[in-house]
Amino acid sequence: MTNLATNLTATAERLPDQAAIRINGQGISYAQLHSQAATLAGELRAAGIEPGDRVAIILPNVPAFPIAFWAILLAGGTVVPMNPLLKAGEIDYFFSDSGAKLAFVWPDFVAEATKGAANSGTRIIECGPMGPVPGQLAAGEPIAAPSERDHQDTAIILYTSGTTGRPKGAELTHRNIHLNATRSATVILQIDSSDIVMGCLPLFHVFGLVVGLNAATIAGASLALIPRFDPEAAIETIEKERVTIFQGVPTMYAAILNHPRSDGMDASSLRACASGGSAMPLEVMKSFENKLGCIILEGYGLSETSPVASFNMPDRERKPGTIGVAIPGCEMKCVDIEGAEVPVGEVGEIAIRGDNVMKGYWGKPEATAEAIPDGWFRTGDLATMDAEGYFTIVDRKKDMILRGGMNVYPREVEEALYRHPDVLEAAVVAVPDDLLGEEVGAAIALRPGASTTVEDVQAWIKAEIAAYKYPRHVWPVSELPKGPTGKILRREVHKPVD
Repeated sequence: MTNLATNLTATAERLPDQAAIRINGQGISYAQLHSQAATLAGELRAAGIEPGDRVAIILPNVPAFPIAFWAILLAGGTVVPMNPLLKAGEIDYFFSDSGAKLAFVWPDFVAEATKGAANSGTRIIECGPMGPVPGQLAAGEPIAAPSERDHQDTAIILYTSGTTGRPKGAELTHRNIHLNATRSATVILQIDSSDIVMGCLPLFHVFGLVVGLNAATIAGASLALIPRFDPEAAIETIEKERVTIFQGVPTMYAAILNHPRSDGMDASSLRACASGGSAMPLEVMKSFENKLGCIILEGYGLSETSPVASFNMPDRERKPGTIGVAIPGCEMKCVDIEGAEVPVGEVGEIAIRGDNVMKGYWGKPEATAEAIPDGWFRTGDLATMDAEGYFTIVDRKKDMILRGGMNVYPREVEEALYRHPDVLEAAVVAVPDDLLGEEVGAAIALRPGASTTVEDVQAWIKAEIAAYKYPRHVWPVSELPKGPTGKILRREVHKPVD
């Protein structure tokens, strides 16, 4: 494997008339996708983009995104996917840090991107649904065959969410992405050319980009896009496009489950559902499966691991509540603060080694050495491993609450809160406490029309979990803050000032 774009050219040759992208009932074949990407790659070369140069994409889930993605790779460039909702100061950092020469930008975000490009000199190319607005790029000789790249060259720089400090760019190689997408398609989800994969995860996010777009391309499957996740649009797409594989984060499953349209929804086409991005509450999983009749397979990964590291495999026992076992080509273990493996069943930090682990953080050798001190990437996630190699996430290392010397794991408390019939969403965080250091706090969103009060929920959960774990501070919210994939952001949850 050299250039990742070889997967597109191979599928376009094998299945030229197969729909690569479906949106609003319309299809774009693999031959058309390859042709348009090759044309744009030639225009990039004419604009001075050489192999190794960074090119940013600031687009929603429209056909222009995969066209630009494959064009950059065909030209030998490095893709820098970015969240369209970033503001000028954030864009300035991404452009300057990556050294992006050019950026494909959706019209709604051109003004912000232009302000953000003032320091870096990044050239802004406005794009419509099918690609650049005409007249911005000069014509060039189409690049139909992928430019030669080494498999260890960087294909994508994915900026992490930056829970502490500024985001870091994880360098994922052509080999990283190819192997992870291949295993996602063949071993985990068993995708083939007859499948319709739901493309509601943002393509600028590693889950949607690799397990969605890249895995579908390798398999010759169709990717049914919706520009931005909306439960009603997702339900309509599943029904109309006869989606066979749904990929989402837990809040997407919850949103579909709780939408009125899900009553009587035709989900008979679904054969596989995959969840990742954050821990799936067991109540959400059980309710979704009972209502729609499709089993959810939960997995785990990070931007730094391309992303998939573990999964509940289709050929092995499914253990709800776990993130499954390490995928082929990947090793996982739980380690203590010194890096020594902890005994089976004990809590430790997940460490990962394998061909899915990133090359490093772009331009940050010290951060890379800290994250991968001994060949094993430290994830920051706390988990246990059972005797059969199944991992269960306990929590983020930085999210753990230390209450008077006792460890409280927010996920465990959240799981209990989700069992209350009127709790729609919950996030458990640390609240400073003069006596104990930290106290347990919970922000909860109640179901519309619920007569239950916050005090009722607090009294209920007090009877459900140990005294040192139950939240002494509970406050109501209309909804919880979420990231671009819909993942609940605990770091943005704070107790209101009294």
